Amino acid sequence: MSKYIEGAEGIDKEKGFPSELRYDIASKDWVVVATGRSKRPETFKKRKSEEKSDPTDCPFCQKKPFKKVIEIVSNGESKKVDKLPDDWAVASIPNKFPAFIPDDNLEEKEDNGLYRTLKAVGFHEVIITNDHYKSLGKMSVEEVREVLLMYRSRYLDLMDREHVNYISIFHNHGKKAGASIDHPHSQLITTPLVDNDVNSALKTAKEYKKEKESCLYCDMQNWEIKKQERIVYQNDNFLVICPFASKVAFQTIISPKKHSANFEKITEKELIDLADAFQKAMSKLYNRLGNPDYNFYLHTAPCDGEKHNYYHWHWTIMPKTGAFGGFELGAAMEISTIKPEDAANHLKKI
Repeated sequence: MSKYIEGAEGIDKEKGFPSELRYDIASKDWVVVATGRSKRPETFKKRKSEEKSDPTDCPFCQKKPFKKVIEIVSNGESKKVDKLPDDWAVASIPNKFPAFIPDDNLEEKEDNGLYRTLKAVGFHEVIITNDHYKSLGKMSVEEVREVLLMYRSRYLDLMDREHVNYISIFHNHGKKAGASIDHPHSQLITTPLVDNDVNSALKTAKEYKKEKESCLYCDMQNWEIKKQERIVYQNDNFLVICPFASKVAFQTIISPKKHSANFEKITEKELIDLADAFQKAMSKLYNRLGNPDYNFYLHTAPCDGEKHNYYHWHWTIMPKTGAFGGFELGAAMEISTIKPEDAANHLKKI
């Protein structure tokens, strides 16, 4: 008899079944961990050349979009300003080409009971760091803290505005991740709606709380701490893990150990520990995967006036270690080629 799995002659069944379906209890999605399609984690380290784009062609370096400055971080403190000073570390400005625009009226319309529209009312800001060449993977803990300080400050400033029910903060690094400008920058968008992913996560967390009388995310974290298989890094207040049902290879989540639904309520001590966890996570990706393109984003409870104490806020980092094909798009089921346990072990070596 052949020692190979029928229909997959390149895969030795004596080494164990190479593919596994894993269920994400928070999102209720299934993902495929297909290690038979992969190579070793080390093969992901394809160091690309450092971005050497010319700052003289960079609109952020040439201050072209800085006609209006909303807020800066300078010397470790956030400040509201009218124009950009010489000494600044992080600045928030209105997006020149906003997807959402401030307005008093949503103007909801309906067409024949089939289609609905709302004006895309909200705020769209760009959060820019000063150094053209220094991505988050090369920043110090204090420099990362300044970025997070700006995120929190802008969140607090916008959360009580009219038609602001959710605030999305995200960062695209590299062309594969959708960054059109090389200069490191994040974006913040407020929306009058709460997106389906967040709504689904809220519903699942609420149902779990009602059934188990505990927090789904806290229970997952406690299990991860007990197992010690997927933890990349931890400090007093935060945990960095490669989640059990990772949607891409080397997906990483940064989550507070203390139960909390709202990112904006983070304390100063927690902000420092979050910066430490973020810096460790980003520098490990930078060094172990050769500065990959990536996206990261915040999931936190909506600022819609409701209490969502059953939820647990967190950051998700998604390296561009592969590309979605027809199966992923058609079946809405991602394929990851590295076990999260192996990914975590690879990252935590530095």
